[in-house]
Amino acid sequence: MTVCVLIFAHLKSVLGADALTLSQPEGATVRDLLHQLQEVYPALTPWLESTRVAVNREYATLDTLLHHGDEVALIPPVSGG
Repeated sequence: MTVCVLIFAHLKSVLGADALTLSQPEGATVRDLLHQLQEVYPALTPWLESTRVAVNREYATLDTLLHHGDEVALIPPVSGG
């Protein structure tokens, strides 16, 4: 199955893109997806602890199952005023 990963804020520079299309096996979870991203983009690892994940515009847990065509957003904390 294929999912679209949307990348926000400073994670764009870490990953070098604002969106990725990734293949995942059936039954994959958010945890599996993040593990794959860590393997391909090791510089992402220190940011994942504080990054929220949304699937189809709803916050998700690591155990959330992914489905073909899902939109997964990586949302790091932002600061500003």
